[in-house]
Amino acid sequence: MQLNKYLDSTYLKTAEQAGISQEETKQKVIDLVNEAIKYDFILVMIRPQFVKLARKIIDEAKANVQVGTVIGFHEGTLPLDEKLKEAKQAIKDGVDELDYVVNFEAYKKGNIDLVKNEILEGTKLGLENDKKVKWIIEVAALDDNQIVGLSKLIKDVVLENFDHSKAKDVFVKSSTGFYKPTNGKPAGATFEAMRLIVENAKPLSVKAAGGVKTAEDAKKMIEMGVDRIGTSSAYKIFSGQKNNTSY
Repeated sequence: MQLNKYLDSTYLKTAEQAGISQEETKQKVIDLVNEAIKYDFILVMIRPQFVKLARKIIDEAKANVQVGTVIGFHEGTLPLDEKLKEAKQAIKDGVDELDYVVNFEAYKKGNIDLVKNEILEGTKLGLENDKKVKWIIEVAALDDNQIVGLSKLIKDVVLENFDHSKAKDVFVKSSTGFYKPTNGKPAGATFEAMRLIVENAKPLSVKAAGGVKTAEDAKKMIEMGVDRIGTSSAYKIFSGQKNNTSY
């Protein structure tokens, strides 16, 4: 198994969250991109303001690494027009993949029409511009029934409104890595959560983000049907080291 071809190498902390300067944050992104080029990871996942920088580095290196960014991050409660504005700017800056945070709080409150509409419009914008689209459902904020229901909802919206050949270009993704559960649940992907997503989202693609600690865990998830692994320790996982971070 070419594990590097399943890894989205990720750096999403703001300077404030990391306790470092803006310049140091920029350098972390540069280092992340260069590492991804060196080890041929499939994608770098970064904040929107760094998309243009990452695109430039990758293009100058003539590398195959893709650029992904997060939309409506990390709470998912931004209005649809603001999410689409962020996505349009990222497309203009050269992004390849758009990872929207679905409004999971609206889903939990039963506002299904709002959620269906943002899935429809966000996916439409991505696919019409030949971008892959991921919907982050934040499994730590959901119970098992909600994970199943939201995964099915995303699948149904995509299959009912877009050519089925595009299904693999739309993902259901587990986590932002920034949600703080209050009930003792893990903050990111678990094997059980990923099983529920795989069983209810296919034929869409599936991404596990947060909580994948080792190459063995990554391989097990891939064997379960997971198509991508998002991690801030891509090299450690790729090289067989233990990943001690939360994402």
